[in-house]
Amino acid sequence: MRHGTWFNTFEAAGRALDLPAQTREELEKLDDALYAIWNLGDNVLLGWTHGDNELHFLSVRHYAIPEAIHAENDSAAGMPEPPRFINDVLSGPKYLQPEEFKRICRAFDCKPEIVRVNFRVENERLAALISDMVRCYGVSLVRNRAVVLLDIVEFSLQSPLDQMAMLNSLAYSVNSGYGQLLSKDIRIDFARTTTGDGFYIWNRATTAEANDEVYKLMMMILADNAVAQSKAQSTWVPRLRAAFHVGEHYEFHQVDGINPTNFSYIVGQVTIDLSRMVDRALPGQILIGDFVTKVGSNGKGRAISYDTLDFVESTAATLDQLNGLDISGGSIENIRCYLTGRSLGGGRYLVNRYHLKDKHGTTRIVYNAKINIHRDKVEPIFLGIQSDDLWAFNAAKVDSINRDAAATASFFIRP
Repeated sequence: MRHGTWFNTFEAAGRALDLPAQTREELEKLDDALYAIWNLGDNVLLGWTHGDNELHFLSVRHYAIPEAIHAENDSAAGMPEPPRFINDVLSGPKYLQPEEFKRICRAFDCKPEIVRVNFRVENERLAALISDMVRCYGVSLVRNRAVVLLDIVEFSLQSPLDQMAMLNSLAYSVNSGYGQLLSKDIRIDFARTTTGDGFYIWNRATTAEANDEVYKLMMMILADNAVAQSKAQSTWVPRLRAAFHVGEHYEFHQVDGINPTNFSYIVGQVTIDLSRMVDRALPGQILIGDFVTKVGSNGKGRAISYDTLDFVESTAATLDQLNGLDISGGSIENIRCYLTGRSLGGGRYLVNRYHLKDKHGTTRIVYNAKINIHRDKVEPIFLGIQSDDLWAFNAAKVDSINRDAAATASFFIRP
């Protein structure tokens, strides 16, 4: 029985249609070879390099990674610090320079798989396609990525039929929000995976704007859901609570039977943090994690660091991009997003930081977010909960950040 291929999936998405027919045929044969190496998940592909008319692939047994991390004699495996070494491999590029490829093969004590091909890797686009094929048969560690968790309130208390209807309603809001951003030429390479009672949503793109775009997508999803709630004649439109955080996670693909799917799965520190955050969130609340991350460049080849407050401020400064979008018959005039806190008077506000302690005794810092969407000739949409209404929010500790209002703009100005 012939299996579906990842290359066919890429081709259907238009990523390879203008390649020469012979090259496309060779890439499909290559995907068959990678599928055979992968062996239904028994092996994991970690990287590749190329020589004359042949490609070399690093393949290890699926259990080799955890075994290497937990090995008692680390140096014997050629990995002085196995966790760091393996995470660097998983987070690095799939294409490796020949010497680096050999070094990693020696560390894993394995021989490369060699596939002969009738084409040369002569441009970055072709190399990127091969890297993406390898990525689909492997595991990647992604750092500094924003992930949203949307959780349906009291989902487990509903009947199976109502649960199905709620998930369909939420899925529609996700698709509607994505479509809204596309109309503004904000092309998110978004992915989602179900948690059972909601979705994780992230952006596969690695551009400087990728995390901002996920935040805007969250806004549009929550806005569509809020309008649907206001018009609903039944309980099938779910009430949501949301969490947004930036961190790292492992991403991998699975198959349906023997065929590849477009869906990937994520697990990692960022998903753990989001799950614990949303467990404490009130119905309708939007929580933002406490993070420091790096993105882009300052023009001198150095990445720019920013924290949660910087992120919300910079995103707020770009929201005019969404003006004019139609939400249920009302054109967006302006959007304000901010982190809540006590008023200092004169239009200035503190930012509250909430310390949440989970059932394992781990403490996480979060912020409470508000998003206000004003529309032409119709009622505004208010998302999130004001800090004065958080009396039921169970935080172990609350402290405040006092920053200069002139430097932080929309943070401390109530729209």
